[in-house]
Amino acid sequence: MPHNDDWLPLFPLKTVLFPGGVLPLKVFEARYIDMVSECMRRQAPFGVVLIKAGQEVGEAAEPEDVGCLADITAWDMPTPGVIMLRTAGGGRFRILETRILADKRLEARVQLLAADTLIPASDAHVACARALKIVIDDIDARLKQEQDQDGFSDPIPRPLQLHSAGWVANRWCEILPIPLKARQKLMELDDPQTRLAIVHQYLQQHKII
Repeated sequence: MPHNDDWLPLFPLKTVLFPGGVLPLKVFEARYIDMVSECMRRQAPFGVVLIKAGQEVGEAAEPEDVGCLADITAWDMPTPGVIMLRTAGGGRFRILETRILADKRLEARVQLLAADTLIPASDAHVACARALKIVIDDIDARLKQEQDQDGFSDPIPRPLQLHSAGWVANRWCEILPIPLKARQKLMELDDPQTRLAIVHQYLQQHKII
């Protein structure tokens, strides 16, 4: 885990990573190949942040203030100059200060935020968890039919933690077809109970539960 006085390498992307989530990445820019290679060497995470302004390639993008640590869990190099990663979402963090390196990469000093904690089961939790299990079973059946054996494309982390309201809320936030800005706001919420309540309301409004 980075300390406040450490500089955390950032990977600005047009996606939002949640704690406990799975994020596959195709890394091909030399600067980010160097970054992830160093992270693997040090067995250290990097930070995934949603881009507020700018692009994923070229000049350093402006990131949102809150991001999520990404731990590299698997990698492959199918061709020279391309690294395929599977990463897992760790803790959330708030950016305190950023700097731009010579190769246009971003680093930040960050403050780690409170982790999602186990909260008592509720009717909303039970309903959301039951519906999520149906979705996961459908995804599993589709992947089995496609005979995907590399494990890189399965979007659901294992083992399942359907007993955790925070885990259930996070997985729904990843799956639901909502704008990136809305996904970012949900990820920024410190209270997983609030995040779950918003998800529950959405699922009810769209007659999913």
